[in-house]
Amino acid sequence: MNYAKWEMFGGIHPPEHKKESTSTAIQPASLPERLIIPMLQHIGEEAKPVVNIGEKVLKGQKIGEVRAFVAAPIHASTSGTVIDIGLYPVDHPSEMNALCVVIAPDGRDEWAAHTGLVDYHLADPQTLLAMIREAGIAGMGGAGFPTGSKLTLKDAIQVDTVVLNAMECEPYITADDMLMRERAAEIIEGANIVKYLLNAQRVIVGVEDNKPQAIQAMTIASQHQAHIEVLATKTKYPSGAARQTVYILTGREVPAEGRTTDVGVFCLNVGTAAAIYRAIVHGEPSISRITTITGLGVKQPANYEVRIGTPARHVLQLAVADFQRINRLIVGGPMMGYTLPDADIPIVKTTNCLIAATAKDFPPPAPEMACIRCGDCATVCPVQLLPQQLLWFSKAEEFDKAKQHHLDDCIECGACAYVCPSNIPLVQYYRYAKGAIAELKAEAEKAERARERFENRKQRIEQEEAEKEARRIAKAEEAAARAAAKTTENTSTTAVVDSKALTIAAALARSSLKKAEKRLLVAQASEENTDDLVAEIERLKIAVSHAEAALQLAQSITSPSAEKM
Repeated sequence: MNYAKWEMFGGIHPPEHKKESTSTAIQPASLPERLIIPMLQHIGEEAKPVVNIGEKVLKGQKIGEVRAFVAAPIHASTSGTVIDIGLYPVDHPSEMNALCVVIAPDGRDEWAAHTGLVDYHLADPQTLLAMIREAGIAGMGGAGFPTGSKLTLKDAIQVDTVVLNAMECEPYITADDMLMRERAAEIIEGANIVKYLLNAQRVIVGVEDNKPQAIQAMTIASQHQAHIEVLATKTKYPSGAARQTVYILTGREVPAEGRTTDVGVFCLNVGTAAAIYRAIVHGEPSISRITTITGLGVKQPANYEVRIGTPARHVLQLAVADFQRINRLIVGGPMMGYTLPDADIPIVKTTNCLIAATAKDFPPPAPEMACIRCGDCATVCPVQLLPQQLLWFSKAEEFDKAKQHHLDDCIECGACAYVCPSNIPLVQYYRYAKGAIAELKAEAEKAERARERFENRKQRIEQEEAEKEARRIAKAEEAAARAAAKTTENTSTTAVVDSKALTIAAALARSSLKKAEKRLLVAQASEENTDDLVAEIERLKIAVSHAEAALQLAQSITSPSAEKM
């Protein structure tokens, strides 16, 4: 077993509770009575339904289309009939309702036409990228960023290393562990596809050392492939966070506001790699995933391959759930997961674990007490922040100071709250502060946009007035020119030259110049940009000069001395 050379700062090792769900192989979940398939299962834009109520659909058929760059299409998980399209509760911390397509399975599980590539090396990277995007794959180990979008890198970014993140450091979750044990070859081939697509040089697989069977399976699957290295890491939470994973495996530090690709590393989850393999080699879209069903609220904890859209209640029943004992249904792990309000909420592409928790699993939290300044929170913070100071700034709503102490770098792993002897829910305070900062930022941006609109309108009105004045001056100059030309032809007609009109034109020109000069003084006092005003004043000075010259010419023609000549 080869170990990684680097180790992350801080971290904790809570009770794992993983053995309960790894005693049996991955179980295929049966089809429910209905599939509730959300049109948004990832970061980005919601898909638009392309089917109608009453329409027959096939397994793998596209039912939700997208046009935005950060988005992924949605496919039917089985064959059946669309019985509804509407708003349903979905897997989201906000307990929101979202647009879903509801399918009644017909039991035939009939596939739509699909084909893969016999040898993906014969295809160009853009073809592979299009297939991954069309398959609707989204990250299965984190926030669910659309994989097709994530793989579309700017030309200036060069990736030399593909990292397979198989840490799975949160307690209870074993979906990746079991996937590696049973389908290691698919994962490795999926990583090789990404390596080929990005023209990378190597693949590093990182697995915590509490998964020896997975490490062995991945090592065997990658033998005779010199560009692949399987590395064990010390079991510590939150080593599975992308920045921490990259540092542990490569020693490269990802910038606080950057991405792993900024240091030449593309990081993806093993479940995502397996989905890429199915999409490229077999032409299958993302319609199922491995989900851990565990907790003392189920009698047969295990990992199930679940169709996307399957209600959580159906999978819990397969694990023989005792709904009377379940007091919380947690999606994800106990550290960063959240409670679902309803057991009928559907499984989506990011649902890696459901914990049917009883009061014994997670007793009610002890009351919050005052901070004793022990410093334990700072010792375990993997980002090397100062949680104590961030707590004070968050509670006092001193958000500028919180930002100065790098609140945005907090990954909300919960390690600080886990070790706090005063039972302070630190992450909740940080989330509150982040939300308030985001709201203030949005308000400031809104005010800035309003100011820009006002300034643009003011400038537009002033420009229109200047243009009108310029047209009036131009007309006066044209009249003076015609009068002068007529006088040259026949001095006998000079008496009819309308010197009054030229006098008015000259006065208007001088008035416009004075107004512009006043506006310039006001703008200079408020330190505004005066370039346009200065240019306008120069133009008006020329117009005044022309108008006065025309007036003087007319007056000289009509003067008594001119008549005697």
